[in-house]
Amino acid sequence: MREEILFRMNSTYREPFEIKAYHFGGTGKTVCVIGNLRGNEIQQMYTAAALVKRLKRIEEQGLFRRNYGVTVVPTANTYSVNIGKRFWAMDNSDINRMFPGYNRGETTQRIAAGLFEKIQGYKYGIHLSSCYISGDYVTHLRIVKTPYQEAGEAQLFGLPFIVFRKPIPFDTTTLNFNWQVWDTKTFSLISRYTDKVNVKDSELEVASILRFLSRMGIIDYSIYGGFESTIFYEEELKTVRAEAPGIFLPKVDVFDEVLAGQELAQITDAQTGEVLSSVRAEEDGILFYRKSEPLVMEHEEIFMIVPKLHR
Repeated sequence: MREEILFRMNSTYREPFEIKAYHFGGTGKTVCVIGNLRGNEIQQMYTAAALVKRLKRIEEQGLFRRNYGVTVVPTANTYSVNIGKRFWAMDNSDINRMFPGYNRGETTQRIAAGLFEKIQGYKYGIHLSSCYISGDYVTHLRIVKTPYQEAGEAQLFGLPFIVFRKPIPFDTTTLNFNWQVWDTKTFSLISRYTDKVNVKDSELEVASILRFLSRMGIIDYSIYGGFESTIFYEEELKTVRAEAPGIFLPKVDVFDEVLAGQELAQITDAQTGEVLSSVRAEEDGILFYRKSEPLVMEHEEIFMIVPKLHR
């Protein structure tokens, strides 16, 4: 294992801001894994650290093939992590909306530019990311659909779902999109959790990355088979919205199979406890997303369901 400081920025009031990378295997720029870019992505940072630990052991066992190299960057936003903010503390900007960056711009633009300069040229990029809608998700791969990206190699992770998303204007400033433009095949690995650590889910994510490395012939390492991935576009998800505001009491968990007419949750009055709404599934499918906060507003998204897709 070789440690490298990819980016360093002096600070007036605290220790310098640093982005560290850990290199494994040969010198080839084969795979780069990025952990959290946002301060509340604790699960993502934990998973990246767990991957560092596993790859260190695999390297010590001499299981890397040829000159293939894997780089892991556990965190690119230590300042926001330390103060518990999702975005940059000074101006509330999002590093993952600043790529490819500008080295004479605002602070987050400079961080993005410094990081991106160092992680270009890899054949594959994996970003441990979170979604813009907070809540619990089935762990899955998300791909911004561009002419540079296809789904074939994504299936090697063995995760249950691969979600394609048609790019919208702000996607052009994300790491996923810019990596693709610079000829890196990119996958965003979305965790079930974001701002809390779940060890079991982290183990699933690490296993999926090691499965990809093994199936691509990068490491000589055996790992269990995983899932046969279902591939669909984001707009194919069926959204369930709250019909009333109140206390949200879900009765199902993500990755549960649900049937048309099944009760998914109740919404109760915050002061009387009376049931205001019984939330039911409109069709059969797999629960993909569930709101995690207990308070809900009327018309708010509370569930997303993967309908039965015959492909």
